[in-house]
Amino acid sequence: METIREKGAGFRSLAEDIDTTTPAGRLVFHVFASIAQFERERIAERTKEGLAAARKRGRIGGRPPALSHERRVEVQRMRDQEGRSVAELARLFQVSPNTIRRA
Repeated sequence: METIREKGAGFRSLAEDIDTTTPAGRLVFHVFASIAQFERERIAERTKEGLAAARKRGRIGGRPPALSHERRVEVQRMRDQEGRSVAELARLFQVSPNTIRRA
């Protein structure tokens, strides 16, 4: 809105009857913008609270791991002790090379 005002123009919403070329219109616009910002922040807070409550109940979000703990140990052994290549292990375990590197 500042950019529009600096260029000598105003904003007029036909649906909400807001006209930023008047002091009252600017006030209403800023009030609406403040309420919208408040709502965005409340949504973020509620989301964080919900995730924390889910964690307390033992729920873990995100994608499940591509390799089980046993397969991960096997990948590490084959890579480090047998010297197998990342590409070979990725084909063998049917995962991406990055998954092998992270193991």
